[in-house]
Amino acid sequence: MPLIYVDTLEDPRLDAFARLTEAQLRSKLEPERALFIAESQKVIERAFEGGMEPISLLMEEKWLPSMAPLIERMEERAGGRAGAPEMPVFVAPHDELERLTGFELTRGALGAFRRPALPTVADVLHEARLVAVLEDITNHTNVGAIFRSAAALGVDAVLVSPACYDPLYRRAVRVSMGTVFQVPWTRIGDADVPNRPGCETWSEQGIPELHKHGFACAAMALSDDSMTPDELNGLLAEREAATGTPAKLALLFGTEGEGLSPATIARCDYTVRIPMAHGVDSLNVAASSAVAFYAFRRLSQLGRRPQ
Repeated sequence: MPLIYVDTLEDPRLDAFARLTEAQLRSKLEPERALFIAESQKVIERAFEGGMEPISLLMEEKWLPSMAPLIERMEERAGGRAGAPEMPVFVAPHDELERLTGFELTRGALGAFRRPALPTVADVLHEARLVAVLEDITNHTNVGAIFRSAAALGVDAVLVSPACYDPLYRRAVRVSMGTVFQVPWTRIGDADVPNRPGCETWSEQGIPELHKHGFACAAMALSDDSMTPDELNGLLAEREAATGTPAKLALLFGTEGEGLSPATIARCDYTVRIPMAHGVDSLNVAASSAVAFYAFRRLSQLGRRPQ
C-alpha cells in the first residue's frame, strides 16, 4: 500500500476525514459510495476483523510501526480481490492532525471504510435468542455504550428504529470500542416514516415481525403493571418447560427522557422495570441496558456457552 505524505489537511484526498459531514459520508443517494470513519488502532482493527472494507488510512508517522501488521493484513486481503485498487495510507504532521475535532481521542490513527449494506431483519434474527431494540435513541454516546454492553454480555443482535442515531457515526463507533462490528445489527421499520409525534411508529410492523420470528417483546419502561427481570425470567422458564421450546426475548429501550412511545409499550407482551433503591426511579438507557442484558444472560451467548 502506498505511503502518501501530506503537509496539509486541505488536500482533497482527505475530504472524508476532514470535511465531509456524517450525512455526506452516509451518501443515501449513492449508497455504493457511502463511508464511515473508524478512530484509533483498536477500532480500525475491529472494523477490519468484522469484514469491513478499508478505503484509506490517515495517521501520524510515529504510528506506522504499530499499525504495520494490520496494514499488511489489509494488503493481503485486498490482494485476493481482482481489480481492487491500492489503499492509500496518508501520513500527516501532528500539528495538522490536531486540527481535526477530537483527534486526541483517536490515538493517532483514522480509517475510512466502505459502509456495508444492511442485512435483513430475518438474517439478523436467525438463530438469535436475546436481542435489543433501540427506539429513537438520539445520543451517539448511548448508542455506542449499548453496543459495547451487548457485545460483552452476549446479546445476539441489535435492531434500531428508523429515528435512532446511526451506530456507524464516528462517536458511536468510538464509544463502542468497535464492538458495533462484532454484534449483528440492522434497522427495523420503515425508514421513510417519521416516528413521532402523531405518526405511526415503527412498531406497528416491527413488533409483529419480531413475533413472527418467535420473540416475546419486553418494553423496558416505568409502568404500574411492570414486572421485575426475575419475574419475567421465571415466567419464560415456566413456558419453556411447558412447551419444550427455547425462549426468545427482545428487550426494547427508548430514548432519554421520553422513553418508549406509548404505542410501542402497548404492543409489547411485557413491561419490565429494574428495581431501584434510594428513591431513584430510572437509569440512563445505556446503564439500564447493561443491567437488563445481564439479568437475561441465560438466554444470551453467555448462558449458552459450554460450562
